[in-house]
Amino acid sequence: MDLVNGYTLMNYAKRNQLVLPAFNTTNYEMTLAIVKAFDAMKLGGYIQISSHNLKLSNPEIVANMTREVMEREDVSTPMGLHLDHGKSFEDVKLCIDAGFTSIMVDASELPFEENIKEVKRATDYAHYFGVPVEAELGGIRGKEDDHVSDINAKTHPEDVLSFVEKTGCDTLAVAVGNVHGLDLSPNLDFPLLQKIAAISPVPLVLHGGSGIPFDQVRRAKKHHLIKINYGSDLRKAYIKTFGQAYDENHNEFNLYGVATKGIQNVIETAKTIIKEVNGEKVGAL
Repeated sequence: MDLVNGYTLMNYAKRNQLVLPAFNTTNYEMTLAIVKAFDAMKLGGYIQISSHNLKLSNPEIVANMTREVMEREDVSTPMGLHLDHGKSFEDVKLCIDAGFTSIMVDASELPFEENIKEVKRATDYAHYFGVPVEAELGGIRGKEDDHVSDINAKTHPEDVLSFVEKTGCDTLAVAVGNVHGLDLSPNLDFPLLQKIAAISPVPLVLHGGSGIPFDQVRRAKKHHLIKINYGSDLRKAYIKTFGQAYDENHNEFNLYGVATKGIQNVIETAKTIIKEVNGEKVGAL
């Protein structure tokens, strides 16, 4: 199966009442583990990479690598390739041109009207090629890669309808007490999430899934949630493998062996997340 268009993936989620996990990759090993986990659980979702992590490769390499893994593994589970936290129009354009099937443009640190302007520019380009756009409204605290944000500006419900209508975005990432990374504790504001869900004409997205208790994620599913991002949990599982190998043997040099263990740890971590988020839906499709 080839990469699935983002609109098709969202329709798949709506039809089957799913919240799609979106797992952040950086390299081949992480991509392989994510693909294997989705296919093992027979439940689709997103492989995604941020603008920051694209500095280690480029969109074309990531797209080709992902397709190669999916072909090699002969997957039968729908997966999309998503740009996470696209920080420039150039990144958005390069990713769409490379074959990404879904993109996010993140201009949430800009004033409201400038955020709208940047998202609209990306949406006009993406929609021409039939690619859906995720945007962000509000500020999410925490650390993502090497970017640290102290902004804690929850999404204002009164801004949601105007923002979606003016930008034409297809999904909306909201700030409702969720945080990036593992150094801060999330505290989801469910009354706020419910208000936003009642107003938003498009499905909602939560970033910072790694820190949110699964019972809260399942509760959030009832409020127009279609996608939830996980990065820190998977990266920790991969990096920890190398730390343990070094602790056990300071002269360890078997990169293949350690990386293989890391891949398996990421697979198991991702499988647990998929199962916890969607429960009885797993394996039933």
